[in-house]
Amino acid sequence: MRFYRSGPQALVGIAALAVMAHASGQVAPKPLADTLEQRVVACAICHGKSGEGTGARDYYPRLAGKPARYLYTQLVNFREGRRKYPQMVYLLRYMPDDYLREIADYYAKLSPPYPPPSRAPSKREADRGETLAMKGDPDKKIPACAACHGQALNGLQPAIPGLLGLHTDYVAAQLGGWKTKTRVATAPDCMAEIVSRMSGDDIAAVAKWLASRPGMAMPPAREAAHPLPLTCGSQAN
Repeated sequence: MRFYRSGPQALVGIAALAVMAHASGQVAPKPLADTLEQRVVACAICHGKSGEGTGARDYYPRLAGKPARYLYTQLVNFREGRRKYPQMVYLLRYMPDDYLREIADYYAKLSPPYPPPSRAPSKREADRGETLAMKGDPDKKIPACAACHGQALNGLQPAIPGLLGLHTDYVAAQLGGWKTKTRVATAPDCMAEIVSRMSGDDIAAVAKWLASRPGMAMPPAREAAHPLPLTCGSQAN
């Protein structure tokens, strides 16, 4: 499904531009290519030409290589106002489901290099962050990030995202959003339940540790044969 369509009105507009350009001595601009790559240029302004994100340099997250269903669900959540970033809500407000699926599929197939990781946190934060990410905290009933997001932290099909190549502040903001209930996911919302057991120091430590890890050009893992530690609505549906 194409969001932008050509037709008589578009042709008339192009012709009018050509007449105006000729009258002013200017060369008429060439029509833009009708490709999805051209139509997601607006996304590239923040997320990079190939969806690589800005990693350690800035806040905007990597889109490339994440599971298509995860990306589609987030696009819908922004469109419907369940996620609150105003720029995304504005861009997606009138886009139909089929077009959002096209965008999600496009970015899911990309595999650009990862941006450089951020600097390593202090040893105390690195130790705590690595423990939470790879082992969890049984005393607080916090499962390891790797138990759901894959041992390589590159995500899990069909709808769990990778965690590498992201800015520290972005990771911390998303975890903080679940803790304050300003970010929600499909019920049962496993992330909200997990983050409710994490302290502010836990969130900071795991965000810094994840952002300090180099990314690996690997696709998301296939859905695990064993059950996840919690039932996650986004993955189940």
